[in-house]
Amino acid sequence: MDMSELTNFATNYAAAWSGQDPAAFASFYAENGSLRINDGERSVGREAVEQTARGFMTAFPDMVVRLVEVRQEGGQITFYWHWTGTNTGPDGTGNAVDLRGYEQWILDSSGLIQESLGHLDDVEYQRQLNSGNEQHDS
Repeated sequence: MDMSELTNFATNYAAAWSGQDPAAFASFYAENGSLRINDGERSVGREAVEQTARGFMTAFPDMVVRLVEVRQEGGQITFYWHWTGTNTGPDGTGNAVDLRGYEQWILDSSGLIQESLGHLDDVEYQRQLNSGNEQHDS
């Protein structure tokens, strides 16, 4: 893919994360593609990727993922994102998250994601998810 095609792919991928349609999101992955977030369990295959996306989309029904930047270096593509949403799904905390992170992609020969390694600051995610409106003064 040239940079224009890659930017278009990344823009559409971000929109799919935001779209509340986990099957549409999973369609960006090869049939045996995988998604792993931080040190979590790897979701392998479109169905598993779809289930992972469904979990986020259910927990954060107003989730928006925006493309910040996409870079290609050798065979590695890095998709930098900005994620916002409110945890109002079942058993949600009602708290908002506002995070930045990135995914490192390897694409297959047809231009689908073979492997995505997602990275976010889990400590900050947990803090935002569980802090509510509490303010701690030191």
